Amino acid sequence: MSSIKKEFLKGLWDELPPFRVVLGLCPTLAVTSTAENGLGMGVAVLFVLTLSNAIISALRKIIPGKVRIACFIVIAASLVVAVELLMQAYTYSLYQKLGIFVPLIVVNCIILGRAEAFASRNPVLPSIADGLGMGLGFTLSLTFLGALREGLGSGTVFGVPVAWETFRPAHFMVMAPGAFVCLGVILAGMNAFNRYLSRKKGEPLTEPQNAACASCAGCNLCITGKKEG
Repeated sequence: MSSIKKEFLKGLWDELPPFRVVLGLCPTLAVTSTAENGLGMGVAVLFVLTLSNAIISALRKIIPGKVRIACFIVIAASLVVAVELLMQAYTYSLYQKLGIFVPLIVVNCIILGRAEAFASRNPVLPSIADGLGMGLGFTLSLTFLGALREGLGSGTVFGVPVAWETFRPAHFMVMAPGAFVCLGVILAGMNAFNRYLSRKKGEPLTEPQNAACASCAGCNLCITGKKEG
């Protein structure tokens, strides 16, 4: 049970898809002009990711290795079609706002990445927990980013006014440049917070200290400027 809990919780911070492992940035930047759009896209990805993880994990022993990627795509595509039909039936206006990004969930790097890295190698329950955690983290990230952009750019959140009377919206925040600005601010804030926690606990920093290095692997590049060996 502890391992299942661990697989679920990792997607909420340590491996938060858009802000920690920087995956799924295309919909993250494109559809988060409002909190509603972010929530809608996040829930759609959560549905597809959780069920695709479960199905791929259940079939992992019978899926041929040479065609596994094609099989993953077929499974994801079937689930995306179901999502499209449900959205057209119950949230058609939201479906129109999200547009092409709903069918593009099929090739979302989060879906294929979790299928290849986790679901195809682990039992069903941990795979479901992994999908739920990653999907929920993605949903919360998009909703937060959408709420931030909508609040700064329109003075509303989920269409509800939240700004004071003299507030002047920064309309560029709901445009493409605003997405990059908000994403950069959030990434910087999370990195700063993690560095603060590392210093507080006395742990070594996980990111490389030298820009020429790909990862800190115990070499003395950061100290002497020369790699060992």
